[in-house]
Amino acid sequence: MFNKKPSSNTERRMVPLRYVLTPFAIIFAAIILLIIVSALAPKPEKKPIVHKAPLVEVESLKKESVTFVIPSQGNILPRTETNLIAEVSGKVVSVSEKFKVGGYFLKGEQLLALDDVDYKIALIQAQANLANAKANLVEQKARAEQAEAEWLLSGESLDNAPVLALRIPNLQKAEADLKAAQANLQSAEIKLARTKITAPYDAMLQEKHVDIGQFVSMGTTIAKTFAIDYAEVRLPIKQRDVSFLNLPKINQEQAKTALVDIQFDLDGKVTHWPAKITRYEGVVDSKSRVHYIVAQIDDPYALLSNNPHQEIRMGAFIHADIQGKTVEGVLSIPRDALHGADTIYTLDTTNKLHIQKIELLRTDASFVYSLNDLPTGHRLITTMLEMPVEGMSLRVAGEQKNNNEDALKETVPQENTEVIGES
Repeated sequence: MFNKKPSSNTERRMVPLRYVLTPFAIIFAAIILLIIVSALAPKPEKKPIVHKAPLVEVESLKKESVTFVIPSQGNILPRTETNLIAEVSGKVVSVSEKFKVGGYFLKGEQLLALDDVDYKIALIQAQANLANAKANLVEQKARAEQAEAEWLLSGESLDNAPVLALRIPNLQKAEADLKAAQANLQSAEIKLARTKITAPYDAMLQEKHVDIGQFVSMGTTIAKTFAIDYAEVRLPIKQRDVSFLNLPKINQEQAKTALVDIQFDLDGKVTHWPAKITRYEGVVDSKSRVHYIVAQIDDPYALLSNNPHQEIRMGAFIHADIQGKTVEGVLSIPRDALHGADTIYTLDTTNKLHIQKIELLRTDASFVYSLNDLPTGHRLITTMLEMPVEGMSLRVAGEQKNNNEDALKETVPQENTEVIGES
């Protein structure tokens, strides 16, 4: 009897069932174990979600008197510039050691001298002519007296005497000749004096056009000088700033003159000079639409004062702060606290936000000024807020927490505490 071998399909059917079910049993056991571990694990502690109000910084505001300062700028200019012109002709025979650009002369001090020989001769001739005219006048007076005496001897009244008989024309001519001689002498003296060129005021030499040995004619420009007793600076003022200044009236004395702080960067150091407003030009520039006022700086080169100070040179570009009017009851609001064109945020006594519009009186680089009133107890918020809403609760930096500062707290199951809002 022969045994038959089973087919391959039969052999696959004979695989034990345990090999098929074992992987499913392992997975099922792992799931059961995970459920048991989860059931036995401790429940998470319940912690509250804290909704914190935004944290802000505040500043108390109060009304006060404010003296406004108007900024401006300009160039230092001499108050007087003069072209010295030769009034007589001649050769330059001497010049002062200080006759150079930048040289300083006191009023009446000699700058240079022209050859005066011809003018001295003319003076001597004028003196001689004057002496001759005086002698002729004495002679004519004597002859006139003699003529009157001779006429009286005739028995006639002087009222009936002809003018020629009394030598009246001769006497009048002698008197006129004397006056002419006196005038010629005065002219000769003036011309001689004009050969010496002197400073018309305390001056500094700005330009020189002649030197030793040069012949100059009448009308030749010799030098250019400028006064150093005080300097001026022409300051432009915007239309909106004019009402905040105490400006001098046109052609009128002003008892209260606005003070000016002149600032100049000299060798890397900002130096200050006091000045005052002396006049208002009263004209609006047709191109820039600005007004111009003039400030005066005394002794800019520190040459005339007993108290030496730093000099300020002509032509220097300066900045100026002009003292303006003082206004009472003004709120000074930091410029960073202004939102938009005219809005500020305030915080009331219960730490609620209020959005308030104000009317601006004036602005500068650091502050905006207003005459508006803030509600009692309100403080200015100086912190930027991303989404400000009227009446929202806020927290103030540096203050203790209270019920008005914290928002509603909600308790939910959570593994960790989550804070919503600003820290």
